[in-house]
Amino acid sequence: MLKNALLIFGLALVVCTTTLQADAKEGKKITYIVSDLRIPFWSIMAKGVESKARDLGYEIDVFSADNLAKKELQNTVKAIREKSDGVILSPTNSSAAVTILKLLKDANIPVVISDIGTEGGEYVSFISSDNKNGAYKIGKVLTKEMYKKGYEDTTVGIIAIPQRRKNGQERTSGFLKALFEKNIKSSNLYQQVDFSYQETYDFSIKLIKEDPKLGAIWLQGSDRYKAALDAIRDTGKKGKILLICFDAEPIFLELIPQGILVGAAMQQPFLMGEKALESLSLHLNGLDVKHNQKLSVLAISKDNIEENLATIKRNVLGLDSE
Repeated sequence: MLKNALLIFGLALVVCTTTLQADAKEGKKITYIVSDLRIPFWSIMAKGVESKARDLGYEIDVFSADNLAKKELQNTVKAIREKSDGVILSPTNSSAAVTILKLLKDANIPVVISDIGTEGGEYVSFISSDNKNGAYKIGKVLTKEMYKKGYEDTTVGIIAIPQRRKNGQERTSGFLKALFEKNIKSSNLYQQVDFSYQETYDFSIKLIKEDPKLGAIWLQGSDRYKAALDAIRDTGKKGKILLICFDAEPIFLELIPQGILVGAAMQQPFLMGEKALESLSLHLNGLDVKHNQKLSVLAISKDNIEENLATIKRNVLGLDSE
């Protein structure tokens, strides 16, 4: 009898706990404030956020700033007015994040930052990629290919994301370390502003025309890879100037094995989005969350793409998330 009573009590406790957890989440709204959903990296991260929100039973709103600081502030005010229970923030840049964090703190709304980072302010957790090590590893992939082709006396030009961003600084630092170790010199560096095809094309043309010794271009993004390839082709340098990227597009699964791209340093945005939502949920439920969470960046080349295919499809490209 005692055993049965304990069993019934245990089952009742489980049901009660589950009910309380469900009630705690019922009606809870989380807002994802993201810099620019037009960029695949951010749209994939948003899919990760939304997927985990569905799993955990939260209502989710996604507001894109379209890379505009003014719209980002408007989205923040909107989240406050709509009484969001928590915010996941992927800011336009690290300095803009400070103002957003202050506004949300004043509204008593907890924040998890997913990528980019901040120059100050309070937040629950920062989910980031190991940009420096990832850039270093993809730099080693490039230098290996350059030596293989006899390009050790050529230079590498860089088309960078804004260097006021912490992740931009880390990417450049890690990559230059890899070049330095192999005594390969860097050429000019141009920072993206509007991330357009034309901007990337023009920067690529400049790098090629300004430096006759240019042997490779490193694009610190992925979605404008075609602009760089077109510039290489249009200057008659196809097959003579290598291209390597940061992040990934689905077509990279074809371009890397074909040798059209040397490789790519692939962040895991879908996984980052999941981790961000999960961390915010833990905090909202009164549990401790690690303040800094850094995820690895995959350095992918034709030598290892096959063995990493499943991870790339899910965590990098969000293809198997439906």
